[in-house]
Order: sequence, then structure tokens, then C-alpha cells
Amino acid sequence: MHRWWVRPAVCLAALLPLFAASAQQQPVIRVDVNLVRIVATVKTQSGELVKALQKEDFQVTDNGAAQQVAVFERQTDQPLSVALMVDTSGSTAKELKYESDSASRFLRALLSEGNPQDTVALYTFNWQIIRQNYFTHNHASLDSSLKKMYGEAGTSLYDAIYLAAHDLEDRQGRKVMIIVTDGGDTTSAKNLKQALAAAQLADAVIYPVVVMPITNDAGRNIGGENALTFMAEGTGGRTFLPTVGAELDRAFTEIIDELRTQYLLGFYPKNVPLTNDRFHRLEVKVGRPDLRVSARNGYYGEAEGAAGTPGARISVTPQVRKKRQEK
Repeated sequence: MHRWWVRPAVCLAALLPLFAASAQQQPVIRVDVNLVRIVATVKTQSGELVKALQKEDFQVTDNGAAQQVAVFERQTDQPLSVALMVDTSGSTAKELKYESDSASRFLRALLSEGNPQDTVALYTFNWQIIRQNYFTHNHASLDSSLKKMYGEAGTSLYDAIYLAAHDLEDRQGRKVMIIVTDGGDTTSAKNLKQALAAAQLADAVIYPVVVMPITNDAGRNIGGENALTFMAEGTGGRTFLPTVGAELDRAFTEIIDELRTQYLLGFYPKNVPLTNDRFHRLEVKVGRPDLRVSARNGYYGEAEGAAGTPGARISVTPQVRKKRQEK
């Protein structure tokens, strides 16, 4: 079993200083980022996936400036790196067996039908975060870890997103976070803004699956649902609110369908207005008013030189990354 840390039972709050100390030893590396990549999902008003659009159907703006789509793939089969994150706090204990079974069926379908280079990393989180499996194509290993889950203590949701994003950042291809939880954060050291920034820096799409053991609003963590929806919309994903059983299976199936019908768009930034904000606002549209696009709403970059200079520069050291996320 792969663990996030050597001592898996250590509290995250005690480990974050060690993480920062290790990061300080790494040299500063600056990289020219000439190509900005966007993964997009397009649907009709009734929610049906649209698979046959062409490059000319898309319009992309960066800080309001129109961009030319230079890279285009329809129904992209670029390999997936999926961080499956399962809430194992005390409130989930009664549902974990059902969640485990659904997640195992989802992973079997994902890994058997897609790109042979698709991989999944499994994380569990309560008051601490444990990486049960590093990115692997081995369903049996993931299934074994799912069967061993049990619920206890609080919910460090934002810390889990922050740390999983660090694992995803250097992965190639498309990157996805699937978060199975029943509510909001209670014990994280990080906050919503820092967690979202980490996911955006990793170019990861977030799919929250908020399991609903009850069907009315009484006792529901609406604040938690709203925070997860905010992160999903900021990264181009969407939120599901299933109950356990058939609805949860259906949510996982819909996620697979979306992952198999995504478009990959890439552009070289040009004539982008310079601002003091390192976060570039992206907007992706299609020409047909009856269609809607889900895509990330921005990326982090530092413009170099005068407006109109192609490309952007970003620092990829943990020190600079941490400074950005704390703003």
C-alpha cells in the first residue's frame, strides 16, 4: 500500500512544515509556457453530450482578448490521471461499504475501456489524508484499498485537494479529481481559496460527488455543497448529488461519459492585456446558442514584456506556488 507520508497516522498539521522545509531545498526553475491547454465539455440544454464540433466552432478569450485555437482534439484520448478522493470521516461510516462498491465498479469500467495509460491514485481523508495508492492502472490493487476503508473523526477536504493537486501537477495528459464526500470541510489547515488555486495550478478538473444519505434539506451541509460546486465550476467540472446505490453508479457512469467525450483546446497567448493579477480569466464559447460549454475559468501565469508578446511565464517552485495560493 502506498502512503502519502512515511507515517500515515501523523496529523497533517504536523506534516505541512516538513513539506515546506523540503520544498525550500529545491532550486528555482522558470519555464516558458507557450501553450495554454483547456479541456472542455459541450452539452445541449437538455444535458446531452455534443461530440462532433470542429475547431472553428470554439471561441476562446484570455483576459478578454480573443485567441486563436492552435491545438484541437475531439473526443480526446490523451491519458487520464485521476485522483479519486474518498471522505472517510465519521459521518460517512454507514455509507462507505456502498460507496466502495460503486467506486470499484467505476474504476473497473474506467481502466478497462479507456487508454491503457490511464491511471488512478486513491486518497482517503478524514482528519488526516492518506494516499492509499499512487497512480496505477491496477484495478485489483485499488479495489483492495477500497475494501479496507472505515470512517472516523473530522473532514480535511481542502487539505486533501491541496495535497492531491501537488501529486497531479507534474502528470502528463488530462488530470481529474473525483471527490466522494457527504458534506463540507471541518478540520483543514488550508482554506477554499488555497485548495482551488492548487487545483487550477495543476490544471485539474474537479468532479464532486456529494452523497446524500437523506433526501430533505434538514441536516444537509449546504455550505459544503456550495463550496464544492464553486470549485467544480472554476475547473470545468460539475457536481453530482446522488444517494447511494443506483444513483451513485449513474453519477460515476456520467463522469466516464464526459471524460470520453471531451475536447482539448490549446492556444498561444497573444495580445493579452497585462494586469497585476497572475490569474488569467478564460472564457470558452461555441457559436451555437443552444449549447453550453464547461471549461476552466482561468490559469495562473505571469505576462512577460509588452502586451502582445506571445506566451507567458510561470514559476513552478513550491515556494512561489505557495505564495500565490496564499494571496
